[in-house]
Amino acid sequence: MNSTLSLNRPVRNYTLGSFKNPKLIEARPSRHQLRSHLIDFSKLKWFGNVNSRTGSSVQQQLQYYSGESRRITSRRIRVSSNDAQFGSFPNKGGAESSSFAEFITSERVKVVAMLALSLALCNADRVVMSVAIVPLSLAHGWSRSFSGIVQSSFLWGYLISPIAGGTLVDYYGGKAVMACGVALWSLATFLTPWAAENSLLALLFARAMLGVAEGVALPCMNNMIARWFPSTERARAVAMAMAGFQLGNAIGLTLSPILMSQGGIFGPFVIFGLCGFLWVLVWLSATSSTPDRSPQISKYELDYIMNKRQKSHAVESKPKTKMIPPFRRLLSKMPTWSLIVANAMHSWGFFVILSWMPIYFNSVHHVDLRQAAWFSAVPWCMMALTGYLAGFWSDTLIRNGTSITLTRKIMQSIGFVGPAVALVGLTAAKTPSTASAWLSLAVGLKAFSHCGFLVNLQEIAPHYSGVLHGLSNTAGTFAAIIGTVGAGFFVELVGSFQGFLLLTSLLYFLAALFYIKFSTGERVNFDESGQYHSHHINT
Repeated sequence: MNSTLSLNRPVRNYTLGSFKNPKLIEARPSRHQLRSHLIDFSKLKWFGNVNSRTGSSVQQQLQYYSGESRRITSRRIRVSSNDAQFGSFPNKGGAESSSFAEFITSERVKVVAMLALSLALCNADRVVMSVAIVPLSLAHGWSRSFSGIVQSSFLWGYLISPIAGGTLVDYYGGKAVMACGVALWSLATFLTPWAAENSLLALLFARAMLGVAEGVALPCMNNMIARWFPSTERARAVAMAMAGFQLGNAIGLTLSPILMSQGGIFGPFVIFGLCGFLWVLVWLSATSSTPDRSPQISKYELDYIMNKRQKSHAVESKPKTKMIPPFRRLLSKMPTWSLIVANAMHSWGFFVILSWMPIYFNSVHHVDLRQAAWFSAVPWCMMALTGYLAGFWSDTLIRNGTSITLTRKIMQSIGFVGPAVALVGLTAAKTPSTASAWLSLAVGLKAFSHCGFLVNLQEIAPHYSGVLHGLSNTAGTFAAIIGTVGAGFFVELVGSFQGFLLLTSLLYFLAALFYIKFSTGERVNFDESGQYHSHHINT
């Protein structure tokens, strides 16, 4: 569309009296005076298609009748091609809706795409050890239980950083903290081969440092999405970012055996570490911490985000969060505990499947390492797909009038009850293909949790979403350590994976009931002491 538009009908002259008709104009700036220099002519529906000549004519008359003395420059009435595309709004609220074409090409989608890449690297770096542990165990003579300890060393570091990292994210913003986190975990991944060649202690320390750095990833993701996306798009945004997270599992599991066959056991550690350093350079140069600081964002997109943000009480509307958050008040509310329990169960299932499925396929179904990695990777691709579908469905429910509370409970119920049923089916699988199908169903339905508790963090505490995510992540890390190490000891004592899968299924059911009972989609007041208090954030 050309930047200058032409009229197909004669130009009409308007007088100040025309503006007294409420049918002709949507908003009047003042009861006594019409301030012409504040009018955006591209958004006055009754002008039809406006060209620069018409805009100048009308502006001159407005200036004359309102008594304005200063000269309005031509850039105030400029109509760009982008404005022409979105200048006629279907809703009477102005920049109220966003088309799919605008959404997918917007600056905020570029930000979430970069977040998805960082989370893909995050998981690829951690999952490499799930594949490398098999040849390392054979080379060093490690038992199953000790292999679990080596894999859990990542979680030792991951246990330390989420609360501190979440506090830093709330205070400094997601952009800077994410850059530091990716740089540090890429360095830890890059140095893992050197550490493994020197001593077991050095290897454990390198994996622990990887965990420390990766502990800030999800709080940063939540912070950036809360700043860049209105509430009606956040489930989709989280789903897109978490799709990268799951694809990182698939990339790590499928590429690691190939890279190991070409460059040795430590080939993928070096490649993924270098990719992380490249990501940091692009992130710092191509993204901004908030929409109003972005030099690339269009005026339409900025107006749309700001308009929606004012309605949903976004995080930027409040002064900077206190450096020391109110931990006692955060932990005094049952919605907080519903998130903690949900994250703990989500992490238990996630890390058990991530860490032990290659060994499960290798030992139970007797497939070689490369085939085991492929069978283990398929479910994570399924999770990336179902995660986006869940996000789209969740946002659609909210736009159609379903309350945020009910929507989150529906998503979380599917995300926990679905995997619980599928894991029961997995215990009865007789072939690798059947087992992979059940596992894909379990992991795919698990993605609905991202539109449950993970988005819910932003809704009940937008000013403390980082530290709240840190608290729940710490509980999740405890659960993941117990699950990852416990699975190894359980298999050694009982002699099979099936019993542990049934235990995990039971825990999924119990966590779903707890979340349904105590969660909410309303804003919870953590800044005042007293009993439970909240107000609605959905309109």
